[in-house]
Amino acid sequence: MIYSIILVIGGFFLLVKGADWFVAGAATLANKWGIPHMVIGLTIVAMGTSLPEAAVSIAAAMNHSAGISVGNVVGSNIMNILIVLGVTAVIAAMPVEKDTIRKDIPFLIGVTILMAFFGYTGGQIVRAEGIVFAIVFLIYLAYLAVITKKNNPPEEGEDEFIHDGYSVTKCMIILFLGGVMTIVGSKLIVFGATDVAETIGISDRIIGLTVIAFGTSLPELVTCIVAARQGNSGIAIGNIIGSNIFNILFVLGATSIITTVPFEMKFMFDTVVALAAILVLWASAFRNGKVGRKVGYVMLAIYVAYSVVQFAVI
Repeated sequence: MIYSIILVIGGFFLLVKGADWFVAGAATLANKWGIPHMVIGLTIVAMGTSLPEAAVSIAAAMNHSAGISVGNVVGSNIMNILIVLGVTAVIAAMPVEKDTIRKDIPFLIGVTILMAFFGYTGGQIVRAEGIVFAIVFLIYLAYLAVITKKNNPPEEGEDEFIHDGYSVTKCMIILFLGGVMTIVGSKLIVFGATDVAETIGISDRIIGLTVIAFGTSLPELVTCIVAARQGNSGIAIGNIIGSNIFNILFVLGATSIITTVPFEMKFMFDTVVALAAILVLWASAFRNGKVGRKVGYVMLAIYVAYSVVQFAVI
């Protein structure tokens, strides 16, 4: 049991650090090859933020631990809104851009319903449905490219993941090591978490929805808290909405293309909670143009209630 917990903790460290190295190596290499920063940001960097979820979900599906695979995606999406945005809103009110209210949040609602539809109708998400996710994902990337180009004229600005001082060789080494660390870390997490679940008699689904979802959401939580403390809380909602969209389309899409992902009917309850969380966020943003402290407390209360229900039915 203790050994398994150590594996999970060590796995999270390798996963997060490996993802950072992988993105830094890939982004810097792309920059050296003359790829515009906007393209790098919309592809390598954006998908890199969902790399921990992707690595864990794929590893779990390959290990026949579907509960962890789907639970990680759904659980991360719930935590990103109720915990990450909830905590951030308590620290500082978060203004919400009009495009986020009119386009991004409704789009997230749509892809969440699409995920629920695929899972409910077949009890699993198969390759054909994964391809649908991939197509929608490409459409979303194209939309982001248009919006980014419209609002931010292309210019060679600084990017935290691009290191001009790195040589091509160093980029390749960091890229390789980051990839290896991400793969090894994800396998350690899945192995350790599965063992913990079996030892204490709870399902892979609960482990995926709680421990693993929290671990893979930690980067978003830290980023949003830092942004709020620096007076930049407005960027938090856009980042979280984008991350949740990526989790469904990129993470679950890639996983289901590689292997069929069973979707337990119990996940329908979690998906409804995820939708409810989005609607609370949307209602507050639509009415006030921001998410304030009171709504932040409501979000945290909803998550506490959700957790109580989850563990009450184990």
